[in-house]
Amino acid sequence: QYDSMVGTATMSSNLPSDAAIVNVKGTKRALALTVDCNARYVNADPEKGASIAVAEAARNIVCSGGKPLAITNCLNFGNPYVPEVYWQFVKAIQGMGAACKAFGTPVTGGNVSFYNQTVVGKETIPVFPTPTIGMLGLLEDKTVRMGLAFQNEGDLIYLIGESRNDINASEYLNSWHKVRQSPAPYFNMEEELDMQAVVSQLIGIGLLQSAHDVSDGGLFTTLAESGFVHQLGFVVNSDEQIRKDAFLFGESQGRVLVSVAPGKQEELVEDLALSEVPFSLLGTVTTGEVWVDDEFWGSLQTFFEGYDSALGKIMDQHV
Repeated sequence: QYDSMVGTATMSSNLPSDAAIVNVKGTKRALALTVDCNARYVNADPEKGASIAVAEAARNIVCSGGKPLAITNCLNFGNPYVPEVYWQFVKAIQGMGAACKAFGTPVTGGNVSFYNQTVVGKETIPVFPTPTIGMLGLLEDKTVRMGLAFQNEGDLIYLIGESRNDINASEYLNSWHKVRQSPAPYFNMEEELDMQAVVSQLIGIGLLQSAHDVSDGGLFTTLAESGFVHQLGFVVNSDEQIRKDAFLFGESQGRVLVSVAPGKQEELVEDLALSEVPFSLLGTVTTGEVWVDDEFWGSLQTFFEGYDSALGKIMDQHV
């Protein structure tokens, strides 16, 4: 998932990034804007899920070269007179507040929307609790910004952060296995903060070719999205210590996918080793083929066609 905007001040059209970048004309600065919330996570654990929403928003700002500054919110819940719904609301506020304190992003405003529900037969079903986070960030120097797209064949692909044996609340578990109830995915605030600080540093010194956060859909989706812009594929190897489905499609938090030119690999590895943030070499960028563990998975174009038409196909099924 990535953001873009249309207008004379937008800087994301030719360089798609995790956050939308808006030029502040007449200055060296630019604004970074993003909106995030995964309602599956919040439904599984309102407090953790709301914290993750803030953390993902910050990740998107950082991956675009910015510094998180503040948030606004749109809090969507069911009937607050239902005890379970009110509990979800309270816990989501607590999780959002704790994360905002950790990231130093005050809540500048927002709104609360209750009674979001529908009646099926005799049963009233509330929406999943959805505390949507809108985050504002700042690029002090708009020339130091980062896109999510792979740039060149032969560039090396690294994962910053640690993958885990975790498919909880993932799109893979929900859509493929039809498991609707599971805990929220792995999340650790301190690890998240450390990882984001390292990514910000690497972007600031110009070491990276691309940066894209691992979120909805897991690592494979992140790889594909990084390739779609220039139709560049990838050759990657999974971690033998982790279930293959969890490695490719799990949504454990605190991870960013980056690419680096071969000539800068040594400096990247040195900086990452000094940071003590976990990282791993995944593989390389290719001209358009997708290989996983020496197995040919097809062309990137095939994946793009499915990705780009998914919403239309879903809508057609309900017409």
